[in-house]
Amino acid sequence: MKKLISLLLAACMLLGLVSAASAENTEWKVAMITDYGDITDQSFNQTTYEAAKAFCEANNIPFTYFKPTGDSTAERVAMVDAAVDGGYNVLVMPGYAFGGTIVETSELYPDVKFIALDVGAGDILEAALGASYDYNPDNWTVTDHYYADNVFSAVYQEELCGYMAGYAAVKLGYRHLGFLGGMAVPAVIRYGYGFVQGADAAAVELDVANDVTVEYVYGNQFYGDADITAYMDNWYQTLGVEVVFACGGAIYSSAAEAAVKVENGKVIGVDVDQAALIDGAYKEGLTVTSAMKGLGATVDTLLTATCIEGIFDESYAGKIETLGLVTGDDPAANYVQLGTTQWSDSFTEDDYKALVKAMFDGTVTVSNATDAAPATTITLNEYGNVK
Repeated sequence: MKKLISLLLAACMLLGLVSAASAENTEWKVAMITDYGDITDQSFNQTTYEAAKAFCEANNIPFTYFKPTGDSTAERVAMVDAAVDGGYNVLVMPGYAFGGTIVETSELYPDVKFIALDVGAGDILEAALGASYDYNPDNWTVTDHYYADNVFSAVYQEELCGYMAGYAAVKLGYRHLGFLGGMAVPAVIRYGYGFVQGADAAAVELDVANDVTVEYVYGNQFYGDADITAYMDNWYQTLGVEVVFACGGAIYSSAAEAAVKVENGKVIGVDVDQAALIDGAYKEGLTVTSAMKGLGATVDTLLTATCIEGIFDESYAGKIETLGLVTGDDPAANYVQLGTTQWSDSFTEDDYKALVKAMFDGTVTVSNATDAAPATTITLNEYGNVK
């Protein structure tokens, strides 16, 4: 009897192993490739990695990530080669730096699905055309310059959530604002110019335009350091800046380090909801809000379409889609939105919902131009790059 029971138990265990193995999705293997950061950058790479990993774990799909050894197209291409050699056939790539990678690898691997985040037509054209590119993507047919049949890229209306953040800051009572961008690439510029437009609109509504100033600079990198922190110290301590929109990955560290040295210094986060991260590392209540993109939602939508629904080719391949507002009734459902916000009587959550509705309806419009700063009634001081 004991022997029979043991045999039955062994058979059940074997069946369980066979069942588990058959449950694994063997058609798809997903890999995420970092740009030049890593999966702990509290921004693009980390959010993309966590979303892709969670999706694959939930759907029993093999997943890993690859990190280039340096910041160059050649090194990113090497990671694509390594991923494909490893059998990975869905590659998720976050960031404008992948323009050259797409140009070089999309045709080389026609059976691989490339999902790019924040890679615009201009990024691909610049990589493909080099010095002959005139920086006006409307003058070109971008699909003539890469193999588009297996590539989808999502770009975002950063100017919209930048606008929301600038509008909120002025409505919340801040009058001396700062914008610290990472590098002056289109996405960061759209964030910044949207921020300026939002601050200007709120100032006009409140009839305080003469009292509102925005200091504007780029760090020329996506991380903070001693030089940038010293620059921020001058803003907060000498110029009297009250809140800085730190827009560029981990560059928030320099703004936060400077903000905590003055009474009531504040920061605004970017890309993801950075309130818990910044407040936890520096000071409770330091983060006024965050201008967010729906990176996780984008990853989930595209991996579902590719690995579960099997509709990538007919619904997404060959497209560069701009994601922004999809509803005026539920701000949290949009691809651009505000994160955790320090609401007050002067700017409530209902006020935010009303703003989003007006933007969705077209009552409020925001320019996405990046060639020149928007005209304003407030004071805008542009300083170029810190370094």
